[in-house]
Amino acid sequence: MAKELAFVLINPYTVAKSRTGGVIARYISRTGLDFVAARMFAPNQELAQAYAQLIRTDSDIDPVIRPLLADYVEREYGPDPATGCRRRVMMLLFEGENAIQAVKDVTGPIRPTNSGESVRDTFGDHILDPAGAIHYLEPAVFIGPNPNATAEALKLWAKYSEECGGIVDAAGDVPQGASLEEALVILKPDNFRFASARPGLIIDIFSRSGLRIVAAKIHRMTVAEAEEFYGPVRDVLREKLKGMVAERSAKAVAAELGMEVPEEVKGQLGDILGPRYGDNQFYQIVQFMTGRWGEGLLEEEKAKPGTVHCLLLVYAGVNAISRIRNILGPTDPSKALPGSVRREFGQDIMVNAAHASDSVENARREMKITQVGADSLRPWAEAYYP
Repeated sequence: MAKELAFVLINPYTVAKSRTGGVIARYISRTGLDFVAARMFAPNQELAQAYAQLIRTDSDIDPVIRPLLADYVEREYGPDPATGCRRRVMMLLFEGENAIQAVKDVTGPIRPTNSGESVRDTFGDHILDPAGAIHYLEPAVFIGPNPNATAEALKLWAKYSEECGGIVDAAGDVPQGASLEEALVILKPDNFRFASARPGLIIDIFSRSGLRIVAAKIHRMTVAEAEEFYGPVRDVLREKLKGMVAERSAKAVAAELGMEVPEEVKGQLGDILGPRYGDNQFYQIVQFMTGRWGEGLLEEEKAKPGTVHCLLLVYAGVNAISRIRNILGPTDPSKALPGSVRREFGQDIMVNAAHASDSVENARREMKITQVGADSLRPWAEAYYP
């Protein structure tokens, strides 16, 4: 069976309520599909109306529900009529065999059954009036219910991806002003070794910060990007490991040759081998983040996307850097507090679940390297619907 591309649009209400992590956890763990792209949008009125019109003409949707859904999109996806401020929407793309039906099954019907089985059971809602008609409707997410609807919706959102998507830090519910900070968070490749709820659960923990997600991107880091991103760490490792390398080298010589190594020679061993060992540790980090051993590669090879992926998120708000790092925990998961991301999901100093920027300046540098606002949606849409 050929692969399909399926999408999920997480509604502004669901995003604003910080239910994004729970939604993502459901789709990754219950569909088993490849999570291939994510992008934040702040739709303008034109996009909201165009998407609403697609829903109005989709004969696969219950004709009673169809106008309610279209009206919902026009009302909730477009800018706030009172303030003109745009609202945040997150789009997720999944790829795999029978992907559209798999996403549809996990999403559940528009009228939730309240069983808790589907995304709409848990995160959606509807209220009936005394006559049994729907008085209030919150569908939580929108999807493409069939291949044709999926194709038309993805082509539409790809058309507006540059204009309305990327880093949406001007959205109406994002704090503004000089005190605003943006922090880059990377959910590392160890969270995506197999389909699980882990990425969503980590996002749920970060939601305690009260910050707003203003950008999202599935990213395959290149070796060149990893070298630049972790470049400052390389110099630290080369210097910091000299002492340890000197001691262990001296012990190895003593064990192998039966002779004590003088202190001055021990220092020379550290000076010679310490930087080399630091480089080795550095390239282990690069390999973990990219899936490729980078040392000695030609520049054109270093520029190729890695074989593993991560999820980039940008959180915005007052004191975003410190709030995110407090929830993340220290580099060594064994030293992190219970309830922190690294204590809950980290394994060791390198395989520690997530990265977070440690300063406003580094956040800007890291966001520039990873191009977190770049359009990763349109290439997927064009590949499937040229």
